Amino acid sequence: MDKILEVKNLHVDFDTYNGVVHAIRGVDFHLNAGETLAIVGESGSGKSITVRSILQLLAKNGTISQGEVLYHGDDLLQRSDKEMDKLRGNKISMIFQDPMTSLDPTMTIGKQVAEPLLIHNNVSKKDALKRAEEVLRLVGIPNPKARMNDYPHQFSGGQRQRIVIAIAIVNYPEILIADEPTTALDVTVQAQIIDLLKELQQKIGTSIIFITHDLGVVAGIADRVAVMYAGRLVEYGSVNDVFYNPQHPYTWGLLDSMPTLDTSESDRLNSIPGTPPNLLNPPKGDAFAPRNAYAMAIDEEEQPPFFKVSKHHYAATWLLHPDAPKVTPPASILKRYEKFKTLGGNVENV
Repeated sequence: MDKILEVKNLHVDFDTYNGVVHAIRGVDFHLNAGETLAIVGESGSGKSITVRSILQLLAKNGTISQGEVLYHGDDLLQRSDKEMDKLRGNKISMIFQDPMTSLDPTMTIGKQVAEPLLIHNNVSKKDALKRAEEVLRLVGIPNPKARMNDYPHQFSGGQRQRIVIAIAIVNYPEILIADEPTTALDVTVQAQIIDLLKELQQKIGTSIIFITHDLGVVAGIADRVAVMYAGRLVEYGSVNDVFYNPQHPYTWGLLDSMPTLDTSESDRLNSIPGTPPNLLNPPKGDAFAPRNAYAMAIDEEEQPPFFKVSKHHYAATWLLHPDAPKVTPPASILKRYEKFKTLGGNVENV
């Protein structure tokens, strides 16, 4: 598959009153044409900062201190603000977390959806509004022609999120970055938004980077998954790899804290003990070591490299070193793997 985006050795720092926060500490990943890559992890792990760096949308105290962001081989970090303005909302678009703050309460929906067209294309206002109506229909807004003149407060939360998606896709971007697009929505609406993004991907052929802390959402949309902790990736692979044969103890913890169809009302969900490290002074070893029941002495001293699990599956944990002691993952993880094998390795059956 063609790589349309590559992030290489990305480092992002923030100057604060307390010192420099090393928020992103050497992140590498790529996005293939037509696929959905999910980046998952706890709040504060660096997911949103990573994708905002792609579009250079960091806060004023944020600095990309090292790395490359290659879009078709062209390093976006070398582009000027003016050049990036031509790219944002056009070739690469972003869906932000909260539709209430993403939409202008003083502008009609039709004008807001049409605005990216008027900015990036030589089209008339009439043609832009016509296209806006078409896109609102595409994302499932009922009676879009009449509702073009309505304001954000006249729509439900789920409808507002659909409108935010309409604004992001109105120029048919090559890459769509979705930053926690379902967080504030109820489960039913979440499923509708996921289905909508998959449907839109089929229709307009965009590639998606999907950011979430909810692993339950990931299974329904992603082709590949990257797990992030304390500003670094710790595991990545296909959905099947990460969900049914996870190798990093942090991934075990995330999955172990997630309910499944077999979870009863009386079952208690497990949580990951402890708290993430202070990135003002990042640990020299594995950042997850203090929370890791399987940590070894080397975890306190050296960051683990990525070990190859299979052709497309890698995990950064010393447990995969040939000399490491063999450990048994949590029972819920073993149960997932056994069920997966029993069902013939087909993710659709699990």
